[in-house]
Amino acid sequence: MAQVDGGRLFARALKREGVEYIFVLAGGHIMPIFYGCRAEGIEVIDFRHENSATYAADAYARVSGKPGVVITTAGPGITHTVTAMSEAYAQGVPLIQIGGASPAVENETGPLQDLNTLEIMSTVSKWARKIHHVHRIPEYVAMAYRHAFDATPGPVYLEIAADVLSKSVDEDTVSYPQKYRTDAQPFGDPSLIEKAADLLAAARTPVMVLGEGARFTARYGEAIAELSDYLKMPVMAQPMCRGLFADEEANPLFTLGLGMAGADVVLLLSVNNDYRVLKLKPPLVPANAKLIQVNPDITRIGYNAPAEVGIVGGAGAVAMQILEAVKKRTAKREDLTWVNTARQIAGFIEAGYEEGFRSDAVPMNPGRCAYEVGRFLATSGRDWTVVCDGGDAAQWIKQAAIARRPGQILNYGPNGTIGTGPGFTIGAWMANKKPVLYYTGDGSFGFYGMELETCEKFGIPVVCVISNDSSWGMIKLSEQFVNPDEIRERGHCGVELCHMREYEKMAAVWGGYGEQVRFPEDIVPAIERAAATGKPSIINVEVDKHSMSPITKMFGDSLQKK
Repeated sequence: MAQVDGGRLFARALKREGVEYIFVLAGGHIMPIFYGCRAEGIEVIDFRHENSATYAADAYARVSGKPGVVITTAGPGITHTVTAMSEAYAQGVPLIQIGGASPAVENETGPLQDLNTLEIMSTVSKWARKIHHVHRIPEYVAMAYRHAFDATPGPVYLEIAADVLSKSVDEDTVSYPQKYRTDAQPFGDPSLIEKAADLLAAARTPVMVLGEGARFTARYGEAIAELSDYLKMPVMAQPMCRGLFADEEANPLFTLGLGMAGADVVLLLSVNNDYRVLKLKPPLVPANAKLIQVNPDITRIGYNAPAEVGIVGGAGAVAMQILEAVKKRTAKREDLTWVNTARQIAGFIEAGYEEGFRSDAVPMNPGRCAYEVGRFLATSGRDWTVVCDGGDAAQWIKQAAIARRPGQILNYGPNGTIGTGPGFTIGAWMANKKPVLYYTGDGSFGFYGMELETCEKFGIPVVCVISNDSSWGMIKLSEQFVNPDEIRERGHCGVELCHMREYEKMAAVWGGYGEQVRFPEDIVPAIERAAATGKPSIINVEVDKHSMSPITKMFGDSLQKK
């Protein structure tokens, strides 16, 4: 009978899951998987750094809704991915990492790249296992997918020694699991649905918040927009859910979530109540607001804030249940008084952004840079994916961009992991083949800028706009709040970068377009020239060294010594 090695078994197991791409960096311990995937028609997307490859698997999952797969070689090839795996873990993004290991027959004898990577990766994975027998590879792949998609999705890790991977077995001895996981979405307890409907039907100023976890409990998601419209309920969507349930341009309710400062009832769908929502405390949420917390993970309910009603269930499924119950209690609301009030509250909070967006100063306000990029996205780039990277830079572009479809805006999560941009760009492109506007600060660009050559290799049309303040801007700017005397007397320390490095010249290395820009009116024409080439391009924009986003001001204030 036919003999197959471990690489081919991995490839066949992944193929059965519908995998189209693996994100990789070559290494001797894992090459059989590459060959197996090529033989099975799975495209091998190779990178300059394993962390970028893992970011790509993450972004692929966010955009497609299917787990990304990253393959890394032994030792440092695996440890390089710790940051990206922790990013996926914090965001609840399902991805599968398969790592190599030194030959099992050489255990404890000092072979090449012999690290206890299984233990290391267990700290940044939901589930981590080592495969000891080649014929069991398909079973472990099935288990990995099942764990990646449990109540709270996230990254998982499989490891296999090089000598185990290279073994061949009779294919007739291999079992491929059948019907080993479900795509069911959890529905809420009917009695708690009734209580939630009572609160929402009686609410005068309700608000809905969509957390990152809603991305992977999105079935029946049409009920979310309908419920919002039925009760005229403004919606705040965290970045991974922007555009998922509604086009923000066509449905302005999905842009008014900052009106939560005036809410009497808040419906939280798959929200992790962390600092990004101020742990659901004032001033973002009134102290007397009643919170309906919905999450498939029971441990997230009541976390940092009391749950008036706590429902274990998926975002879309529970929204559908609540909608049906609300319809039995009250007619569809037509009164726009609360909507208009929420618009005023949101406008007041957003005023700090508008000041930057409208500035005519030169050197350019970083907000104006983001605003001009937003103008391009609103016209020529309406269906482009927007990757938000950098500290202060990301805050500006998130506000300037509009999400019209799922996965259109990608941003890092609660870890504040800068440098995600190039990997996110490649993963997003592989998920839907839509052009990418990669927006970043100059500091973050330096992490993995050479992945733009990877973009050229795979024909990815990305325009990278660098908001260049020649510093680690978020830290530099916030330090004036934290250590004003130190800064005034001795200046900044460890946060300056060389002034306006000519990053745009890098594009010539791969035949891309590069341009340096200093005036606001030149940004859109520069992006259009870059986009017309279809090549990975860089627009390097000089911005001033002192203006900051409202989020950076808030960050600095939070760090002040009390």
